[in-house]
Amino acid sequence: MSRLIILGCGSPAPNLIRWGSAFLLKVVNDWLLFDCGPATTYKMYRAGVKVTEIDHLFFTHHHSDHDSDYPCFLLTRFDMHTGKENPLHVYGPPPTERLTDQLIGQEHGAFWHDIVARTHHPMSLEAYAGRGGTGERKTPIVHARDITSGDVISGDGWEVRSAEMEHAQPYLDSLGYRVDTEGSSVAFS
Repeated sequence: MSRLIILGCGSPAPNLIRWGSAFLLKVVNDWLLFDCGPATTYKMYRAGVKVTEIDHLFFTHHHSDHDSDYPCFLLTRFDMHTGKENPLHVYGPPPTERLTDQLIGQEHGAFWHDIVARTHHPMSLEAYAGRGGTGERKTPIVHARDITSGDVISGDGWEVRSAEMEHAQPYLDSLGYRVDTEGSSVAFS
């Protein structure tokens, strides 16, 4: 592990220091984001990490203090892209897939209207080109996947293993994660 940034360390109550849950972990060449609580996107920029640098997001569970900034993160990542970024991969217990579809899905997404405007309106297309975007401005590519205990996600030089955690069952499934690289490990639960 080369760097861990604690953006928020867990509290549903507003608190200048601890509010929400969000952890950025730099492993090899990738930033991994764990949870996306209140103001995560803002806190990332304050820490010097752009949302377009994040290709993997892992949810431990779906209490609002762990996922309420997800819409902002998705829309900011989409709006700031230049067409050269990697797709976003999102993992977590159910309802990760449904939540993503309900936010940005073409048929049911609460923010689909914004995506349509930003991929068609001349002002948005000029902003896209001004950031270095070339070609047609495409809709966001987000691969959301519901995972369960025992699933393993791999990247370039890293591996993330999921394990069931007791927290909000039977209402919400909860997962912990262990991130392994050559010679080091870190766990989130």
